[in-house]
Parts: sequence; structure tokens; C-alpha cells
Amino acid sequence: MISKKLSRYQRIYKQINDLIVNCDEVQSRMATINAVLYHKMDGFFWVGFYILRNGRLRVGPYQGPLACLELPVNTGVCWAGIISGKAVVVPDVHKFPGHISCDSRSRSEIVVPVRDKNGSIYAVLDIDSKTTGNFDETDREQLERIVALL
Repeated sequence: MISKKLSRYQRIYKQINDLIVNCDEVQSRMATINAVLYHKMDGFFWVGFYILRNGRLRVGPYQGPLACLELPVNTGVCWAGIISGKAVVVPDVHKFPGHISCDSRSRSEIVVPVRDKNGSIYAVLDIDSKTTGNFDETDREQLERIVALL
């Protein structure tokens, strides 16, 4: 039986795809993904992209409270996603070595690398929750699928 969360992700995926299919501007696509996820998924406190350019990771389109403008190199969950090349699910950010706290209300986090058509990482989707343990494998799998729409 399909879970409520998976069912919601399936509806969201279709909605996002329908909204961005004819848009060739990546920042507009990112902004749309953020808005849909932020407003449609329970427990998503901050949803945004950090863009990797010239070895620096800077905030891109996002929804939620103010973000860190630039993340220190090789520190925190976003850089862990870039370095590993894989999605990173952190059930408790306070137990993650080097976690960067842009907002002290954040308790759990998921980061999904964004790749260009050549397979190079050029950004990450970063989502925070005020709830410890908010993210799981369903989130990882479905957010990877959504990010692939970029």
C-alpha cells in the first residue's frame, strides 16, 4: 500500500512538472519547486537551493526565514552532499559534525545534490524541519526525482 507521504509526493511531482515543463530558466524552475514543496509538504520549515559557483556555495531561490548567504567551504550538510555526491539525511542537526545553523529552530535536514546534463553538481536542494527525524528514504527518493526535473 502506498503511504500518504509518497502519494503526496507523486501529486507534487506531477504539479511541478506541469508548471516548469515549458520554462528554460533554471532559477525560475528552482523557485517554483521551492514554493510547491514549502507550501505542500508538512514540516518543511525552509526549502531552498544553494548554488555552487567558483568554489563558493551561495544561497539561491528559497522559501522560509532568512538564510545564510554563503556557506563556509567543506562544512555542514550542504557541503557533505556535494563532497559525497549523494543525498544526505540528517535526523538531528545537533549531532551532525560541523552543522551550520542559519536558524536555531532547525532540527533535521535533507540535502539533495543537483546535477547538470554532464553529471556535475552545480547546486543542492536544502530542506530544514523544526521536527527531529522529519526526513526519511521516501523524502530522499522523491526529492531526487523532483530535482532531476531541473
